[in-house]
Formats: sequence, C-alpha cells, structure tokens
Amino acid sequence: MPSEEVPKETAAPKEKKTAIAHKLATKQQEISVTEFFEKNKQILGFDSRSKSLLMGIKEAVDNSLDACEEAGILPDVSVRIDRLNEEDYRICIEDNGPGIVHKMMPNVFGRLLYGSRFHALRQSRGQQGIGISATVMYGNITTGKPAHVISKIEGEDEVAWGMDIVIDTKTNRPIVTNDKALQWEGHEHGTSIEYTIKGRYVTGKQSVFEYLKNTAIVNPHAQITFHDPDGTKTVFERATDIMPPKPKEIKPHPEGMEIGDILKYAGNSSQKTIKAFLKNDFSRITERLATEILEKSKVNGEKKPEKLTREDAIAILDAIKTVKIMAPPTDCLSPIGDTLIKKGLMHVLDGLRPEYYATPVTRSPKAVNGNPFIVEAGIVYGGDIPADGQVQILRFANRVPLLYQQGACAITKAISEMDWRRYGLEQRGGKGIPFGPAIILVHVASTKVPFTSEGKEAVAGFPELQSEIGLALRLCARNLKSHLNKMERKNKTHAKFEIVQEILPDMAKKAADHLGRPVPNLDRTITRIMNVVWVEPTVKKEGKKLRKVTYTIYNYTSLPRTFRLHAQVPKEAVNLSLFTHEHFLDMNDEGKANWEVKDLPPSTNTTIEFELSGDMADTFDADDIYFSGLNPVMVMGAEMLPGDWGIKGMEIVQTDESDFVEEDEEETMEAEDLGDE
Repeated sequence: MPSEEVPKETAAPKEKKTAIAHKLATKQQEISVTEFFEKNKQILGFDSRSKSLLMGIKEAVDNSLDACEEAGILPDVSVRIDRLNEEDYRICIEDNGPGIVHKMMPNVFGRLLYGSRFHALRQSRGQQGIGISATVMYGNITTGKPAHVISKIEGEDEVAWGMDIVIDTKTNRPIVTNDKALQWEGHEHGTSIEYTIKGRYVTGKQSVFEYLKNTAIVNPHAQITFHDPDGTKTVFERATDIMPPKPKEIKPHPEGMEIGDILKYAGNSSQKTIKAFLKNDFSRITERLATEILEKSKVNGEKKPEKLTREDAIAILDAIKTVKIMAPPTDCLSPIGDTLIKKGLMHVLDGLRPEYYATPVTRSPKAVNGNPFIVEAGIVYGGDIPADGQVQILRFANRVPLLYQQGACAITKAISEMDWRRYGLEQRGGKGIPFGPAIILVHVASTKVPFTSEGKEAVAGFPELQSEIGLALRLCARNLKSHLNKMERKNKTHAKFEIVQEILPDMAKKAADHLGRPVPNLDRTITRIMNVVWVEPTVKKEGKKLRKVTYTIYNYTSLPRTFRLHAQVPKEAVNLSLFTHEHFLDMNDEGKANWEVKDLPPSTNTTIEFELSGDMADTFDADDIYFSGLNPVMVMGAEMLPGDWGIKGMEIVQTDESDFVEEDEEETMEAEDLGDE
C-alpha cells in the first residue's frame, strides 16, 4: 500500500512547538535567594504590618543576645521605636556585644543565608543566617531607605565603623555607602542597627512589649531597655549575673541520617579511610562500633571516604540501625534551669503577686532525628492572675518567645491533651486549654528546633518531642496539685489548731477559777487532740538579697518521733549557716538538702534554721518542704518525699505505742476531769 503524503498543515504544529520551547528557554534564569524571599516575605514572618514591626526587632535582639553570650558578656540591649508618620517607623537596636569586624559588616547585614551558626551543631537563637538581613531587605523594600549600622570591636582605640547598607535582591549582595570610621558614644564595644520600616505598632499579647517582657523571663541575665513610640521608657532589669552555660559544638549524630547526608559528609571528610571517617567525623561512634558497622555492612573500611558509593551508604545506614549507639551529648545545649526559670518568672511577674510558683521542671536530654533536645516547664498560680479565662501560655524555643501560631504548636497541643482537672484547674470535657488563674511556661532547647516554618513561630509535633513536653507538664502540675492540697489541709487543720490552742486554755482557766483550782498544763491534752507532727515555715527578708529561713517542727503526738526533712535550695545562695546546723545531714550536687531530727519528744518542738544570700535567695519557696520516716497521715505542713526525687529518705518505722508510759498520768487525768466539768 503506497504511503500517503503528510499534509503540510499537520507538520506545522511540530515546528511551532519547537519554536516555543526555544523561546521559553531564553526566559529561564537563576533566582537569587533574596529575590525569592522578597516575593515570599510571609515565609519569614513579614505578612502583616504589625507582625513585620515585631519580627525585625525580634531578629535583631536575638542576634544581640547570641553575640553577647558567645563572648561571655552580660547582655545590655536597648530597643527604640520612633514613629515618623502613620505607617513609617524608625527602629534602633543597640547592644554591648563583642562587635563585628569591619569588612564582615556588609555580609552580616546585607546577604541572606550568610552566618556562622548554620553548620554549627549547638544551641543558638539564630541559625539560618536569614533574620537580620531579611529585616534590612524588608526595610529597603517598604521605605526605600538603607539601614545604618555601627559596630565597634573590643580593644580598638575608640574607633567605630559605620555604613549604610542596601541589599541588591538580584545578586544577594550588599550595596554599601557612607562607609567611614567615627566616634561612637555608645558602649565601649558593641553593635547598633537603625532601619526604617513600614509597620503598625500595637499593644497586647503579640506586641513588641510582650516579646521583650517574655524575653526577659527566660534571659534573666540580660538587661533590656525599651523606648516605645509614645516616649515611655521601660527597663527590664537584670535579675542575675549568672550567665547561661556556653553550649559546645558537637559532631553530627548518625541517628536518623539520610543517604545524601552520609555521602555529603564523606565527600567533605579529611579522613584517610572510611573507618576513620565513621570514628572521627560522627558523635558517639567508637573504634568498636565503627568495626561492627563495617562488618555488618560489608563495606571496605580502608577505602577513601570520597570513594563511598550510594550502595555503600545504604549498607552503612542499615547497619547503623542494628547497633546500639549512645544518644548525642548534651553539652551543646544551654537549658535555663529550674532556679533561673523561677527567678525570671518572679522578676517579671512580681506585679501580679502570684500565690505560688510551682517548682519548675527540667527534663533529662533526649534526641529526635539525631538532634538532642531538652524540655523545661514552669507554672505560676493565683494572686492577681485572672481566674475567669483560659490560662496564659508562654512558649519558648532556644530562649526565644513564640508569639504567633499558638494553635499549630506542639506545646499548645501537649497542654490541650492533658487532663488538668486532676491538678486543680477547670477544663471542660478534660481536653483543650484549661481555665483558671495560672500561667504555663514551656521551653524547648535544641541544636535544631523543628519549627513549622522559616518564621520560627511554632514547634512541629514530633512524637518524641510532644511526649517529653507532656511529661514535663505533668511533673510541674503535680507540684501545683501538691501545693493546693497542702494549703487546703493546712487551712483546715490551722482552724482546729487555733481552737485547741486558744479556746481550750481559755475554757480551762475559767473552769479552774470557778472551782478554785490551779490551771492544769494542757500540753499533753492538746497533743492527744491534734495527733500530728506540724511543720511551720517562716521566712524573714533582710534587704533584697538575704533570707533567713526557719522551720519550727512541733510533735503533737504521744510518742517521740524520728524523721527527716528535705528541700531543694538554690546552690548559688547557700552559705555556711546551712551546713553548721545541728540537724543538717547532707546536700547533693543538685542542691537537695537533708536534715534529720531524732527522737523529738511529745509536746515539744525544735527548729531548723539557715540563711540564703545573693541574687537567687528569693527563688526558694519555704513551703516546698518534704519529709520521710513518718506516716503521711500524721504530718502537716510538708509533703511526703516523692519517689522520683532521686534521693533515699528514711523508711517509715511503726512504733508500738504501748511501749511508752505516760510521764504524768495524774496531770493528764486531772486535765480531762476539768474539761468534763
């Protein structure tokens, strides 16, 4: 069959398609990272005028705190907002950090994805190298004005460098003008950035003031000064001179690593063999483990790392899953610690006069996807905290407040899934954010916090992370519940105590006067009625930094009693008076102190006294006292030592009361007869 000639009309479309493909190819070009974020500002959190104003300040303050802590300098940060017109604001953030080398200033403030922390596996507030340069970019875009940066390095002879910076969004490169040395009237060393931005200044939960207040809570070592657009100056004073522990950089951990990760690390390794690469370039891989991994994967350990193939990488990762590797080290983290969490809360929230600061909880370190993390929690209760609404939630990640996307955060989900009714708060249906006069704080510290977006506004809900948040909250809530129960029992028994101590002696005196007989000693009668060991704490304040603590222990039972008291004291505030008291037993590295009272006779009392001094003295709550060695039903004013406190208390010794004889049976009978009359 002869072939048919293809009409010209059918060939035309093919030529047209080819021409279009060539035409489209001429339009394809590389997109700069700055240009991408310029068109997608909402990814970085610049999605509204009010939020954009806050985000810029947040990024600058975070950088200031990081720089000061890396240099071992107590931070002194100033934030000033000047309203230029209805939408334009001039913002200046200044710190006393180590300063920035002159030639690096343009890159730090004028290039996105440029920084020193992205590849460092340790805890820090900023990691991507986007924040402050994105702020400069947003100011450039919205107002057309450059950012003005000044920095002075420690040790240089009073010379600072200043410059104006604009970001070229096509090339992601800084454009610098007015680069010159100058005399700076600021700190001896530090950095100042001033930029103009279109924004909207608001008050309330998502305001600049709220961000700075919350920052002061979890950074009690920092002093933050705020000048708002209305001319009001607020100073969040430094609460302590204790710097947070400086996190150390660690090597990557093999847990949760992908094929591409191990190929990338192998290609960049300076090691001579794959075995040395596994042993020296990863955390927790010992000589024995490296040998075991290579034997199971059947990979030649003498090969050069750059010769590692995809099949080799798969085999090594499969072998890693079958061996037991220790969790990553945690000296790369810098948790706040229970004492400093309480100090920060007390320092900032003192105006609310809370009734109780539940002992904060710092959980043991865990790991998710190879990245170590620690969860901390604290609860503030009562006082002037509003009782008719939902509790206030304070969320933090690496010491940075999270003010947006509360509903999408793993912290909020963990709080909502707890049954808070068991711990004294109202909660409809046993789920959801509870109601009551409380503030709940949760802090997540990690080398890589799993945020839900680049805006760093909410923590993603990894199961391991959410479980740890739940455990920390339960432990902290248990402390609150113990306090509420103790106060309720104490109030009821206190009423009984007052009746016995005041009314009964008054009745006895009147009866004795009426009968013309001497007033009997009622100590043993009162003891038999009360039948408790009563622990009564008192704290005497002497100045801002001295607390004199006294525990008076009354034995209102009919037998001598031997027991121990236990309390966790702030180690930074301890002085010699704690160790020299006759009842003092010992104190461990966590500040958990123990006292022992031996054979306290009936109807008598004894005291335990000590002093606490310094910045941390006021963080000690004398009501947080525990006991061991006694039946819980006979103790008032202290809680039984928790089983998870990590120390061994005295075992309860049951004593046969028939072994003891009344010392003055006649006196007791006389008091009882007088009471009957």
